[in-house]
Amino acid sequence: MRAALASLLVGTVFGIGLTVSEMINPAKVIGFLDFAGDWDPTLGIVMAAALAVAIPGFALARRRREPYLGGVFRIPSRNDVDSRLIGGAVIFGVGWGVAGFCPGPAIAALATGLWPVLVYVAAMLAGMSLHRLVPGE
Repeated sequence: MRAALASLLVGTVFGIGLTVSEMINPAKVIGFLDFAGDWDPTLGIVMAAALAVAIPGFALARRRREPYLGGVFRIPSRNDVDSRLIGGAVIFGVGWGVAGFCPGPAIAALATGLWPVLVYVAAMLAGMSLHRLVPGE
């Protein structure tokens, strides 16, 4: 129960952060990708802030035997680059550049009730379901 409440709290703080930083606004993301036009560095600042939190968090996790709330750490151990990783990155990047959303901000933007957000999230869920059909390793 404590883990579920902690997850809810962390997810809520993450959603609030995305909203405050306006990352739920696709125009902000597309503005970051528009190097030739009216470039907006906001997304880069948000990414730098995320790294400033994540890097010490991973370092702390590597020094602990188990998470504070129990269970086991699931820190990625693979570092190879294969066609599935490249293909997924390309699909993610193209979708992000075209729609201006990635999964986190899209879920946070559901609260707006705007139909483009609902369509994006539906397409995202469909893609996640179709992923199961892609042959594994």
